Amino acid sequence: MTSAGRRARTYDPARTRAALIAQVSAVRSAVHALTPEQLALPAGLPGWDVTLLVAHIVRQIDAVPMLLGEPVPDPAPPVTDLSTWAVSTAALADRLDATTRETAAGIQDPAAAIDAAAARLEPVLDEAVRADRIVPHIFGAMRALDLTVTRLVELVVHGDDLARATGVEVAHDRQAVAAVTRLLADALAVKAPGNSVEVRIPPYAAVQCVAGPRHTRGTPANVVETDPITWIRLATGRTDWKSALEAADVSASGERADLAPYLPVLG
Repeated sequence: MTSAGRRARTYDPARTRAALIAQVSAVRSAVHALTPEQLALPAGLPGWDVTLLVAHIVRQIDAVPMLLGEPVPDPAPPVTDLSTWAVSTAALADRLDATTRETAAGIQDPAAAIDAAAARLEPVLDEAVRADRIVPHIFGAMRALDLTVTRLVELVVHGDDLARATGVEVAHDRQAVAAVTRLLADALAVKAPGNSVEVRIPPYAAVQCVAGPRHTRGTPANVVETDPITWIRLATGRTDWKSALEAADVSASGERADLAPYLPVLG
């Protein structure tokens, strides 16, 4: 399953591997710093406390060795690309909630659980960034490298959730943020195809989207610009378009430069 008419962005395996290691380490450090009181705080996600959020993060790390260990059906199903994954995840909300609660029920010590997940990940890191390795996935199949890029999304987004819920700092690896920013920008271009609005997220991404007159030369008539973390929060529904504009975290010029109808990109 691919998004037609668009050249897929490629991700460097070595940089993706390094980013995954760094982001897992950053989240592990934050989880180790949590107190029982912080684990009981609301996570900022409907019906979840921080304990459930940590369980979800553990499950996302474990997805890599788990899926790498499963056989791919023969013949392999269609391969899902990253933009299709991003715009399709909202349909899995109920399933993700249920599986997260199942995982949380089996965790006695969140710090030990995330340490164990990191240990299970380490032996498969090289396989995890192979572009020629196909792994089974709920949407059909994915390239192992693409699956690992989706884990960067999970770790950056939920690391930010963790920091905002608890006040514990979660460092963001630069390469991880770059990959997540680009993936979500590309997904916006798939969700709102067109060339009338240019969305700039310096220094990592710029895409054109939204149907209307095509920009061909000079300064685009409709421009949206924001920073990577604000973009990630907008694209994942952690903040809304109106609030970001009012806080001056986003600049938007032109009559078509309103992304509210297309956000969030990732459900």
